[in-house]
Amino acid sequence: MATLHRSFGREAFGGDPANYDSARPPYPEATWQALRQRAGLRAGIDIVEIGAGTGLATRLLLAHEPRRLVAIEPDRRLAGYLRAAVPDDSLVVVAEPFETAELPGGSFDLVACATAFHWLDPIPALVRMRTLLRPDGHVALWWNVFGEPGRPDDFHDATARLFTGHPTSPSGGGTVALPFGLDTEARLADFAAAGLLADPPQVLRWTLRLDTGAMRRLYATYSNVAALPPDERERLLDGLADVAERQFGGVVERNLSTSIYTARR
Repeated sequence: MATLHRSFGREAFGGDPANYDSARPPYPEATWQALRQRAGLRAGIDIVEIGAGTGLATRLLLAHEPRRLVAIEPDRRLAGYLRAAVPDDSLVVVAEPFETAELPGGSFDLVACATAFHWLDPIPALVRMRTLLRPDGHVALWWNVFGEPGRPDDFHDATARLFTGHPTSPSGGGTVALPFGLDTEARLADFAAAGLLADPPQVLRWTLRLDTGAMRRLYATYSNVAALPPDERERLLDGLADVAERQFGGVVERNLSTSIYTARR
């Protein structure tokens, strides 16, 4: 199966921002505890968030009362949604790719990226993140990963055939032996190559329970689903809903892992 090019991430999720915002699951509370303890997340700091999307992580970062949060979102549809949905005087939304956005070096205490780093070229992106940090500043990368290898996932197994021949996401969740966000050895190697001092990764394991409608709305936000032609996309979503109703009584469970990586300059 072909893997979607990283550049697709700049346009993959803006077709229906409201659905993306409501359908994607939140990050567990332990995520924010880890960022407070290990990445300096606190009031009064300057944050740049990469791939902010509709603000699923942005809202929680803002809840910590930073002095400034610069949200980088290359999809102008998502950037516009974020500006309207999260009115906050400390929020600045930049509708540009991270690679070319004008950002002052040495001006941030935290560079954050939630379930988006796999759309970037890892080492060059981390090198640039490092240049943005003040001394003792932190980088925090985290993911909600669907389908951790080794954990039973009945709905995924029952529906994998529907995705045969479709492109896959660089995140690799549910389609490769070791998804990008769970490949701790590779992610730590990236930090080291960029000159960042990494902490031991943390992985939170949990289960998401969805009715058929919520499942359909969630799958519609996946990049490999969004990449399909409209008619094919609807057939796939119909097939998923049919399996959910016939084989799972209208309620499905998906295993999730929230992986958290922090490092300091």
